[in-house]
Amino acid sequence: MTDLKKMYRTVMDDHFPLEITISFGDQVLAYRKRSWKIPDEKSEIIEKGLRYGENPGQEAALYELVNGNLVLGERQFIEPGSGLVSAITEGDMLQSGKHPGKINLTDVDNALNIMKYLDRGPAVVIVKHNNPCGVAYGAALVEAYEKADMADRIAAFGGCALFNRPVDLATAERVSENYLEVVAAPDFEEGSVGILSKRGNLRIIRIPKMDRLPEYAHRRFVDFKSLIDGGIILQQSPMNRIVSSEDFTLAGSEYQGRTYTIERKPSDEEYEDMLFGWQVEQGVTSNSVIYVKDGVTVGIGTGEQDRVGVAEIGIFKAYTKCADAICFRKHHLSYKELELMVEKGEKEKTLLEEVDQETKRVKGGLLGASMVSDAFFPFRDGVDVAIRQGIRAIVQPGGSMRDFEVIEACNEADPKVTMVFTGQRAFKH
Repeated sequence: MTDLKKMYRTVMDDHFPLEITISFGDQVLAYRKRSWKIPDEKSEIIEKGLRYGENPGQEAALYELVNGNLVLGERQFIEPGSGLVSAITEGDMLQSGKHPGKINLTDVDNALNIMKYLDRGPAVVIVKHNNPCGVAYGAALVEAYEKADMADRIAAFGGCALFNRPVDLATAERVSENYLEVVAAPDFEEGSVGILSKRGNLRIIRIPKMDRLPEYAHRRFVDFKSLIDGGIILQQSPMNRIVSSEDFTLAGSEYQGRTYTIERKPSDEEYEDMLFGWQVEQGVTSNSVIYVKDGVTVGIGTGEQDRVGVAEIGIFKAYTKCADAICFRKHHLSYKELELMVEKGEKEKTLLEEVDQETKRVKGGLLGASMVSDAFFPFRDGVDVAIRQGIRAIVQPGGSMRDFEVIEACNEADPKVTMVFTGQRAFKH
């Protein structure tokens, strides 16, 4: 019988070459395989690249762009020397924990993909299986972490937390209370690594070039998709055109000679949340709908086939995560733990009912929230389910033949819901 625990501890050899080159006509990009000298499970120093790929048994390698300046269609792509994740050195692995694998580094990368837009203050992105489970701004870094963690602390278990400020002692103390696989930041204040390293398997990674991260919001890379027949699809990476609230367009549509316009304009606070939500949306697997409020994610629906379905899943997650957060804050128990205790007596039953009532009262935290969709709504049913939960604002690409129906749904709501268009889709597969 397979030893599953041993399987996860294994650091695989890989047979990928040390260097690869890719030719785009007469332009050549050169890549170098990355490896690190770090301790293995027996504390012996080994030099190795990725631990394994997406699963044990899958060899994998990480390559850094080291030479070549690609220009296609007068568009210049990422240049050598710009590395973030692919440029991590042994010195940046302040604690290697278990030898890093593909998923650890791609989680950091997608967290950076979201963080490159978040420049309003201290922010934290927590990623699990390459999707954000909690993203938040805070007045201080520790507050941003607490908000991001409580947005979905169940999913955050074993996740990757990225910080856009050096991790201070207060933040390190709070992070050390939870189990994470990876903590990444531009730096770590004196004493913070000692606090974090109490968890021996935690990977603590410094990313020195994070101060240049906003530059990546305006630079493209070549995106590779490999096919099962050995073929590949190449594409330019997407570019988010929404950099401020002024880039949104108030929703409007023409249908059968009639003009439909959203009747209520967004408030400044709603604009801020819609901008934040659209920025987070850039890192969410499609088909997706997310909900945000006051600079924090409330519910994240990902990877569904239909838009009303993912809108409903986002609502379901908002309710379940809200109930768990209320339960944990009041009783230091998860919702599921309290649920299992109900049969023990009336006291536990009463406590659970109180949590349920409070969750219902605030509608899972969705009252006053903004709804964000990575593509247009083909029918109004997707927004109707969210309007019933008390959302106040919607941001979506627009462009559906039934935009007029969605606008009507917002104008018919009581109180009226506002909506803006981005003019671009944000699919991520």
